[in-house]
Amino acid sequence: MKSTKQLRMMVYASLFAALTAAGAFLAIPIGPVPIALQNLFVFLAGLLLGARWGVWSIAIYLLTGALGLPIFAGGTGGIAKLAGPTGGYLLGYLPAVFVIGILSEKLPKKPFFSVFAMSAGALIVYGCGVPWLKAITGMAWPKALTVGLYPFLPGDALKIAAAVPIVRTLKEFIRR
Repeated sequence: MKSTKQLRMMVYASLFAALTAAGAFLAIPIGPVPIALQNLFVFLAGLLLGARWGVWSIAIYLLTGALGLPIFAGGTGGIAKLAGPTGGYLLGYLPAVFVIGILSEKLPKKPFFSVFAMSAGALIVYGCGVPWLKAITGMAWPKALTVGLYPFLPGDALKIAAAVPIVRTLKEFIRR
């Protein structure tokens, strides 16, 4: 029975890695950091899979992209993408999904707490991404925030709002 649950969680982790890759293809290039749906699937992976399997999911995604498969935003891939201006955001997905997963496992299963967990994850992504963007490009802080944070906040609020009913619908199905 335990091996069946582990196999199912491996499949879900792989599915969320694929969904994160698909979310990267739905991108709007607005500068060095595109608007993409990857964050939505990072949020969902943390909430639905928990810390352990959520991290595996995003690790699979990042490793696959680092190895050269064109699954990052704009259909790009390779280790250079992780070292470029968006590398901090991509690498920030790992601690973000971990924290979202931990919070979803420890806090009550209410929409407010899901929103809290995803908001914490978004802060982690930006906390990793914006300083990285500034360091790689040499931008001043106001410019880095203008290019790498402010345009994404409304979209992330919409992604978080969309994730709540998705989680409510899928949570019991995935966790059984």
